Amino acid sequence: MSELITSPAAVLADKLASREVSAVEVTQAHLDRIAEVDGEINAFLHVNTDEALEVAAGVDKARAAGEELHTLAGVPIAIKDLIVTVGQPTTAGSKMLEGWMSPYDATVISRIRAARMPMLGKTNLDEFAMGSSTEHSAYGPTRNPWDLDRIPGGSGGGSAAAVAAFEAPLALGTDTGGSIRQPASVTGSVGVKPTYGGVSRYGAIAMASSLDQIGPVSRTVLDAALLQEVIGGHDPRDSTSLTDPVGNLAEAARNGSVAGMRIGVIKELQGEGYQPGVQARFNESLELLKDAGAEIVEVSCPNFKYALGAYYLIMPSEASSNLAKYDGVRYGMRRLPADPPLTIERVMGATRAAGFGDEVKRRIILGTYALSAGYYDAYYGSAQKVRTLIQRDFNAAFAQADVLISPTSPNTAFKLGEKLDDPLAMYLNDVATIPANMAGVPGISIPGGLADGLPVGIQFLAPAREDVRLYRAGAALEGLLEQKWGGPLLASAPVLGGVK
Repeated sequence: MSELITSPAAVLADKLASREVSAVEVTQAHLDRIAEVDGEINAFLHVNTDEALEVAAGVDKARAAGEELHTLAGVPIAIKDLIVTVGQPTTAGSKMLEGWMSPYDATVISRIRAARMPMLGKTNLDEFAMGSSTEHSAYGPTRNPWDLDRIPGGSGGGSAAAVAAFEAPLALGTDTGGSIRQPASVTGSVGVKPTYGGVSRYGAIAMASSLDQIGPVSRTVLDAALLQEVIGGHDPRDSTSLTDPVGNLAEAARNGSVAGMRIGVIKELQGEGYQPGVQARFNESLELLKDAGAEIVEVSCPNFKYALGAYYLIMPSEASSNLAKYDGVRYGMRRLPADPPLTIERVMGATRAAGFGDEVKRRIILGTYALSAGYYDAYYGSAQKVRTLIQRDFNAAFAQADVLISPTSPNTAFKLGEKLDDPLAMYLNDVATIPANMAGVPGISIPGGLADGLPVGIQFLAPAREDVRLYRAGAALEGLLEQKWGGPLLASAPVLGGVK
């Protein structure tokens, strides 16, 4: 397999800067890889061939003319199809928005354009980001490059699978309850949920506005840091955007170290319910960190056990409100009722029945019920009180530790279809990732090894606005593990990238 598609983004950036390779060559190599393998993986819903090559050619021309370019100029990227993009369809994985073209770019897309990074296309996801397996897409499931009979995680399985299969060196995802980190865990890639507000949400189709966060997907911690530096920073168009600078994330990733760092092991996010192989890889990582000079302490977050239940009240409630705009009147799909009378209510009913899949309908119904008169305080209000308790647990834990650590997901990738008929079993995949979204703190998942031949993820969590600390710890463990393995985890796949 060509080094043009297996090299990390930082390495590609160096080769491009030295003019060892051209941006057109790098972009074309990835487009060729997509054409070769994506028929089996289904990571992409749209491939942006012409524009990507045009941007790459412009980078080569500018570089030849001696223009000063961004570090990642000419490095290709894939975009989760929940982020609106001029010139490409944005479907949110739903029939409701099939073929819809946005009239404006999301802020993160504007920043990627400014960095002159060729966009390879839009990646598959669970419909409106509702799912943990990318099986709820209206355009078919994405498959895990490690085993095509298994899920790539969700909702952003398309972005993670594209990176793991060497179809893209970088991708954007969104994380509402783990939708970047959980797919990264089960595909052997790196996924980051920045501090809430650290990356603008303007132009990301909203599911749950108080939980959603755009972030990077990559194959190395340094690559994720470089990408977050591109997309991060204040945006006046997002009222929740932080004014603080993102910090020098790339420097933290290049100089990763845990010497003298206190790392808190979350008592409630391990043990019972976690696959034995996942727990074994987690314990091995703790030993490596301890040997590297970290102080390992156990912390208790007793209210984390309520996080899953509270999340599945808050998230559907916000989703039911955000998705009310899909009414068959303003934009998107429109279906007329079979029989008169032709009223707005009946058009809305026919449109939403045809346009939304089962999981979206399930969450809308649950959220609407939780917000209804007589139940608001008992359900939504109580869930928000639990959210406050979870935030207090984090505050107490960070008083004892610099960063926290846990397995990213309790299991490795399960078989396609295995949990489709059991929503509660599906929701349990997010048990370790949801607390970070409830509190707005940043989290990263890095490859932690294999269990039964499938990737395991290790998650670090840091206090809000301390993304630098997150990258420093993540890069340190990444280096320790790769030293132990003799190279990156993806290089150990029986067939590189999992697809012949």
